[in-house]
Amino acid sequence: MKITVVEHHPEWKEAYLKEERDIQNILHSELVNSFHVGSTSVPGLKAKPIIDILLVVRDINALDQYSVQFEHLGYEVMGEFGIRGRRYFRKGGDNRTHHIHAFQYDHIQEIERHLAFRDYLCHHPEIAKEYGELKDELAKKYPNDIESYGDGKDDFVKKVEKQALIWHWTHR
Repeated sequence: MKITVVEHHPEWKEAYLKEERDIQNILHSELVNSFHVGSTSVPGLKAKPIIDILLVVRDINALDQYSVQFEHLGYEVMGEFGIRGRRYFRKGGDNRTHHIHAFQYDHIQEIERHLAFRDYLCHHPEIAKEYGELKDELAKKYPNDIESYGDGKDDFVKKVEKQALIWHWTHR
């Protein structure tokens, strides 16, 4: 998978909303809420053009019963994929278009982490710009090495996540 970081596209919001409707049609009452997260959810932030979706569900194990429906939407069902208590889905193969990160409603730490990071970047455009420049630089340096790209962001993301969580709890 080639790593490409592009300028923010306003149509990413519509792409999220379309996918959200399709997911609601599958999960119905199992779905507690869904959120557009990740870099494509932050106006003005450079991003890999992949829509990240956070699902909050009633019962994470019940989500496994919907694998065929997600496959019909074009998703690859990945299970926990390295994060205990999560269900991860990806769409688009080597030209990835969407990721779904699903957690049970009481998996608060992961849910809050995603939402706080998104909201913090939305309210701090200077930090979002710095993050976008870092991602752009890393994509150029490691265009075919997702691990090095991710490792290059790791310290920045951890630092900002900490600030974001503190900010989140002081701005409720």
